[in-house]
Parts: sequence; C-alpha cells; structure tokens
Amino acid sequence: MTSPVTGHAYLDVRPAGAARGGRRVIAFAHRGGAYHPEIEGLENTLAAFEHAVELGYRYLETDVHLTADGVLLAFHDEVLDRVTDSAGEVAALSHAEVRRARVGGRESVPTLVELLDAFPDARFNIDLKSEGAVDALAALVAERGEWDRLLVGSFSPARLRRFRRLTAGRVPTSAHPFEAAAFALLPGRLADRLTRGRVAALQVPHRRTLRFAGLSVTVPVVTTGFVRRVHAAGKHVHVWTIDEPGEMRELLEKGVDGLFTDRTDVLREVLEEQGLWEGTT
Repeated sequence: MTSPVTGHAYLDVRPAGAARGGRRVIAFAHRGGAYHPEIEGLENTLAAFEHAVELGYRYLETDVHLTADGVLLAFHDEVLDRVTDSAGEVAALSHAEVRRARVGGRESVPTLVELLDAFPDARFNIDLKSEGAVDALAALVAERGEWDRLLVGSFSPARLRRFRRLTAGRVPTSAHPFEAAAFALLPGRLADRLTRGRVAALQVPHRRTLRFAGLSVTVPVVTTGFVRRVHAAGKHVHVWTIDEPGEMRELLEKGVDGLFTDRTDVLREVLEEQGLWEGTT
C-alpha cells in the first residue's frame, strides 16, 4: 500500500538516508519511549528523547503545558505529582518552581524550546494539553519559523480550531475526535470536504471500548477499509500507542503510515525486519 502525498513536508519528506519507495511508516517515540527498560520513569525528559534519537528516531512525540509565567513545557499531566518528586498544578507554578522538580528523581522537566534546540534534526508531534499552551505554541512557531517541524493535535476541538486559526493552516494538524468520526463514517473525500481540508493525519487508537447499559464492547477503529478511505483523501493514518510486536505487524499489514510507541526498541526491530525502518542505524 502506497502512502499518500499530503502536501506537508513534515509527512512527505523522508529523512536523509531513508530508503525510497511508495510505502513509508513513521516511527514516533511516544514521550521519548516511555517504557523502554533503560529509561522507564523518565518520560518526556531530555534523557528520554536523547535515548530515542540515539536509537535512530527522528519523530518525537510530546505534550505541552504552560507555566504561570508563560513558559511552554514538554509535560503530559496537569500536575507534577505522578512523575516527579514535587506536587502542584503546572499552570499555577512558575517555571523556576517547576524546574526544581525531578522526573524519576534525577531529570528536570524540559521546555519545548530546549527540545527543539537539543534535537535540530528531529520533528515533533505535539499534543496541546492546556488552553494556555495554544497561543504560546502558535507564537513560538511563528517566531522560529518552525512550520515544517511540527504536527499538532488535541482532543479539544476548540484548542485545535484556535491553533489552526492563529497559524493560518501553515502547521499540519491531526484530526480532533469529531473530525476522526467523520472519516470513520463517511467516504474519505466527503469527510475531507466536511472538515474543510484542515486535517493532515488521522491519529487514532487501534481499537476503542464502548460502554453502555453496563456492557462494554471493543470495536476496531483502524481497519483496512478505514485506511483506504483516509488514503483516498490524501491523509495519513497514525496509530497510538502500540507496544506489542504482533499488533505492530497487524497494523502494518493494514497499511498504516505511522505508529506511536513507548517501546522504541520493539518498534525499530519490527520495522527493520520488514524493511520499513527510516531512522538512522
């Protein structure tokens, strides 16, 4: 299955040295590869991303929050409590206060600027985790001219609409849940028209569990038919967060264009065995 040409350099331009051909699969290091045995407990830190880059990854996934004094952090949670030795809501703390926290007892919480500067050859997939981060990220992208280094998404339609408006569509974005539903239910080209051509990629789970009347049913989101419909509209399909080799192979067989993983070692091995690894070796 050939990957579509999206018109966005982020998705279409292959890393230097990558094999040429119609099929490509982008390997995303989710939070730097959060569950790789060598860095477990250090998600979203410079150490984690450096580890991923050393494994050959060139697409790094992270999240952004904004501190009380307007600094964009690469951090997933609203509060420091889960992954650091400190506590408190990120939005209520200054950058200096957050800086004193230690992830895994040793690493500081990096700013987004630090990541962009530390890994100039990498591209970043960014999840807008807070309202305040929207304007700050749009301003940072414009200031630095990072139009082609980022793909931005959010579960919040309002955040994503605002970011698209502020960046005038120059930064590729993934679908929010309502847009993803359109592509799941309608022919790809019709869904593209309904979403006004704003979607560059569908970033979705492999399956979703629906609960009603005390029952739960797991249904597939990513099927071969779904991938074909999305490809017909010139969009990518990326799937999160896949850590098992069997599931990786199943999704590759369905024709997906990207996989997010916490097990960066496992995904690299699977892509290498299928001749689809684009990273450095």
